[in-house]
Order: sequence, then C-alpha cells, then structure tokens
Amino acid sequence: MEFDFATPVERRHPSVGDWPSQKWHRYGEDVLPLWVADMDFVSPPAVIEALQARVAHGVFGYGQVPDSLRQAVCDWSAEHYDWAIEPAWQLWLPGVVPALHLASLAFTAPGDGVLTVTPIYPPFLHVAERTGRLPQQAALRPPVAAGEPWRLDLEALEAAITPATRLLLWCQPHNPTGRVWTREELAGLAELVERHELLVVSDELHCDLLLDEGARHTPLAAAFPALASRIQTLWAPSKTFNLAGLTTACAVIPDAGLRRRFAAAAKGLQPDGNVLGLVAAEAAYRHGNAWRQALIETLRDHRRRLVERVAHWPGVAMSAPESTYLAWLDLREAPALQGAEYSPQRLLLERAGVALSDGADFGWPGFVRLNFGTTAAQLEAALSRLDGMLQG
Repeated sequence: MEFDFATPVERRHPSVGDWPSQKWHRYGEDVLPLWVADMDFVSPPAVIEALQARVAHGVFGYGQVPDSLRQAVCDWSAEHYDWAIEPAWQLWLPGVVPALHLASLAFTAPGDGVLTVTPIYPPFLHVAERTGRLPQQAALRPPVAAGEPWRLDLEALEAAITPATRLLLWCQPHNPTGRVWTREELAGLAELVERHELLVVSDELHCDLLLDEGARHTPLAAAFPALASRIQTLWAPSKTFNLAGLTTACAVIPDAGLRRRFAAAAKGLQPDGNVLGLVAAEAAYRHGNAWRQALIETLRDHRRRLVERVAHWPGVAMSAPESTYLAWLDLREAPALQGAEYSPQRLLLERAGVALSDGADFGWPGFVRLNFGTTAAQLEAALSRLDGMLQG
C-alpha cells in the first residue's frame, strides 16, 4: 500500500472549521515551524478509518480501556521489542507529561531528589519543583569531534546522586539528541540504579522510530529484568503515528506495588480515557506498522538531507540523530550568530522566519532542536531560509 508523505497538508488555514494548531499558529503567518514534536503527515489510514467508524456511532460517553487494546500493546511489545508484558501491567493516561508528574508524587516524598540528565525534553526539568521535590541534574557528554554522538556520562550522573535521590527520569531514545543508548551505557546506568536503590521512569516515546537500518529497540526493563520491579516504562502512539492531540499514553509497570501507588496518586488528577484516543491507539498498534515503515524511510531521507545541509553551515555542529524526527544543533560557534543580544532560536525566528525549539528550554542555551518530520517541500523551504543566514 502506498502512503503519501509528500503532499503538504494545510494546517494554518484548514478549509473546514477553525482548528488552531500550536505548531502552526504560535508564530506569524510567514514563519515556517520546525519546532514542537508534531509531524505534518496525515495519520495512518487505518487510524482514520477506525476514528470515522467510532464517530459515526455518535455517543461519546465515559469509556473504559478495552481488553483488545491492552492485548494489542502486549502483541506489539512481543513482536517489536521481544518483551513479554501482561495486560494488567498497563495503566492508561492522558499523556507522558502527566505521567512524569504523577510518578514523582507516587514514588517520592517532599524533599526527595528527582534526577535527570540534560539536555532533556523541557517538562523533565520542571517535575521536581512542581511536585515539591528537589531538582537534580547531570549533563550528558557532548561530542568532542564532528560525527561523534552525545554520550551518557556515568561519572557525572553518579556525582549528582545524593542520599536524597529517589527517582531518575530517563529518556530512551533520547529527546533531543536522538541517541539510541548502547548496551554498555545502559549497563552502567543499571548498575548505578541498583546500587543507589533508585526508581526509574523510562520515557520510551520515540522507540518505534529508530532510523538506522536493522536497529531494534530494547526497553530498559527488558534489557535488565532484575531491575524491572524498579522501572515504569512510558509508551504512546503519539509520536510514531502522529496522534499527539488525542492525548493517550500508557505506563507499563510490572511491579504490583508500584502500580498501586501510581494509580492512587493519579486519582482525581487526571480524566478518564479519551475514547477517541483509545480507538486510535488500538488501530495504530494493530494495523499501523506498514505506515510506520514507510514513515521511517521518509525520515531517513530527510535526515540525510539535513546532514548534508548542516555540513555547509560554518560553526554549526550536529550529531545525526539515530531515532525520531528531531535534530539537536549546536549554534554556539556559528559566525552568523556571534555577538547577538538574543538567543540563536530567536535570531533565526526573526531574521530567517524559521521557528525552532530553544535549547535553553532543554537546559543547554546556544542549541536548537529542529523537527524534520514534515514534507520534503516544507523542509526544503525552511532549510533554504536557514542557508541564507547560516551560510553567510
């Protein structure tokens, strides 16, 4: 079956209704948005068909998570991750960001330390303060030469652990660098987790979009079964199948005690499941794999194009992302941006008309995150604008 990832979809001025889009309406009419992790592709046909059938029913009352969805996720995990999970391990949520906060409330006490590594998806950096906990951070090790990846700095991570540390907020594959962590890095992490008796929330939202040929995701809890009782794994169809607006995610918690604590913390703080989101999730996991494979081919081509372009931007560095549709660019040495009063993100927004995510929000000023999950034509238009500023 052929899927169309080339035809631009009108999102700023849709022909029917008025549907404001965060991505397309945050900035001005002439700005090309490559910021928030929201793709510009039509979702899988199987998802759209399932939603149309559900809408045709006409009643949208409070729903329940169907057993068929729980089994679909079990089947997906077994087939794609070689991890056998149980339906009862799943707690369905309105999103991963609420799950991060609920985990802090469930698994720590006021004054306990909540640790993460930077750069990191911005909500990670606010979980501790929003839940009355102690924020703790350790930095990743940036590339020392062109083409090298970002790396997990185990020494820095251990130095950040104190007697107060209780919870590690982890991300694999990593947002924003696109790293797929090596077995060696994960083994070092697992050893620290066990020795310091930490609990872990592992955000694995981008795990179904590994870009290198033959790459296969292994969940942290599957890689180290002895630690599974310490780990809460977060999955969602939102990034893989472009369903973010349907606010549906899943926490996989093998340990019954942690599951009870998490469920208790969530009471009254989150709504019941989004009935359309649950329908979309099941259709995606059951029937969306062919679409996903075609998407990955498109993203590989866009990654190649981006790598070629960045090579011609003096002073700009980027490690090619190994996963997802997000690229992390170091603009600190770009001659075109030196001596400016504003951040690189703001300069590129105002002078090039391209909206990127500001690295300062991820804990690393001077960087930007670029979303290449858009059509080739839209990506080329944005890159041409960036050429005009960064090549000069």
